[in-house]
Amino acid sequence: MPISLPRVSRPLRIATVNINGIRAAHRRGFGDWLATRGCDVVTLQEVRCPVEALPEDAFGDYEVAYDAGQIPGRNGVAVLTRTPAAAVRTWAVPDPDRPLHRTLRRHATEGRYIEVDLADLPLTVASLYLPKGGLPAHLQDPRRMREAPDGGAKYARKMAFMAGFARHLAAARKAATAAGRQFLLTGDLNIAHQRLDVASYKRSNRTEGFLPEERAWLGAQLGPRTLVDVVRQLHPDAEGPYSWWSWLGRAYDEDRGWRIDYHLATPGLARTARAAVVDRHHRGVRMSDHAPVVVDYDFS
Repeated sequence: MPISLPRVSRPLRIATVNINGIRAAHRRGFGDWLATRGCDVVTLQEVRCPVEALPEDAFGDYEVAYDAGQIPGRNGVAVLTRTPAAAVRTWAVPDPDRPLHRTLRRHATEGRYIEVDLADLPLTVASLYLPKGGLPAHLQDPRRMREAPDGGAKYARKMAFMAGFARHLAAARKAATAAGRQFLLTGDLNIAHQRLDVASYKRSNRTEGFLPEERAWLGAQLGPRTLVDVVRQLHPDAEGPYSWWSWLGRAYDEDRGWRIDYHLATPGLARTARAAVVDRHHRGVRMSDHAPVVVDYDFS
C-alpha cells in the first residue's frame, strides 16, 4: 500500500530594503544577497539610478517593476518578483480609477511609490519611500542642526505628503480587497512608531521621524481591520528589531538604531506571517545604512 506523504509548501518570503544607491549596494554585496536569500518578492527604495545606468544584472534573474523618478541621483522604488507581475501601477502614470490626491501630485515624478499585483497569488505588494522631512520651525535650533534652518518647510512637505498618502493608502487597500486580493505596503516610512522602535527614546522625542504627530499618523493607518504591523506582531516586546543605523559613530556596532522599514499587511495576510528577521549584514558587510526586513508568510 503506498504511503501518503504530507504536502510540504514553502513559505512566501518577502523582503524590503532601502539600498541607498544600487551601485554602492552592489559593491557591498547586494547582488550576492539577492541571489542567495531565497526571496520571492523584494521591494526596494532609494535605488537612485536611471534605467540606462543600472549595473549589469542589477536585479539578478528577477522580474523588475521600477519607477526611477526624474530627480537625478534621488529616490527610485522597485518591486522584484519571480514571475512577471499581472499589473504595475506608479504615480508617474495617471490612474483614472484612482486619481492622486492633490498633495501627492507634486511627488508624482519623484519615484516614491509603486505597486504590483502578483500573477501567481491574490496579493498586491507596494513599495513606498516616504519623505524624511524635518523639524517644525519652533523646534529648529541652528546649534543642534547639521543643515541650515528652513523655517519648517521640509516638515510641512512631509505632513502634506502623509495627509494625501493616507487617502491613497486606504483606496489602494480597498481596491485590492474588492479584487479579492490581500494588500501589503512595504518600505521606508521614515517614522519610528513606538518607544520600542528607537534605541535612544528620550533623545529622539524632538527628532524628525519620531515626532508625536508623525507617530500618531502612522498609528492611524493601523488597525485590526485595516493594516497590521507584521514585524511588531511577531516581536511584540522586542527592542526593534532595528532596520536603520547612522553611519556616524558606533551606532551600528552597538545596535543603536531605528525601526523605520515596515511590512504593513491586511489582516488576512498578517495572520499567515510566521517569521520576521532583519539581515543586519551580509557576509559581515553592511549593504546600506538600512538592512533588509525579511518576512516569511504561509500564504497561498
